[in-house]
Amino acid sequence: MRPLTTAATIGIAGAWLLLVGVAIGAQEDPAAKKLKNPVPASPESVAAGQQLYQKFCRFCHGADAKGNGPMAPKGTHPPDLTDNEWTHGSTDGEIFVVLRDGAGPKQEMKPFKGKMTDQDMWNVVNYVRTLGPKTKP
Repeated sequence: MRPLTTAATIGIAGAWLLLVGVAIGAQEDPAAKKLKNPVPASPESVAAGQQLYQKFCRFCHGADAKGNGPMAPKGTHPPDLTDNEWTHGSTDGEIFVVLRDGAGPKQEMKPFKGKMTDQDMWNVVNYVRTLGPKTKP
């Protein structure tokens, strides 16, 4: 058996670090999971969230929230927000943190911090709640 070249060793080490990074990135964020929504899910909040979704989110997630928006970054598949499987968590806090901080290993979903107020993002959470899983408020 021949010894590995330096390039092969570096390649293997790089692949291992990438896998570790993906695994760490895929872990749940305990702080986000515990974050409580301070905005009651009133009809007014849901309506405001729907307007904000149409303004900021529909281009990638689609007008029907199925993940089929016309402006999603090439090579990405925005999540279907109407199904029961949410990659980045489905508690209110996890949804809020994804809105605030963005998501994806390459930040495919850009953060909305600075573009929307916290109140606005919580309104979007309340609206998205009406579309998807209802088991983890």
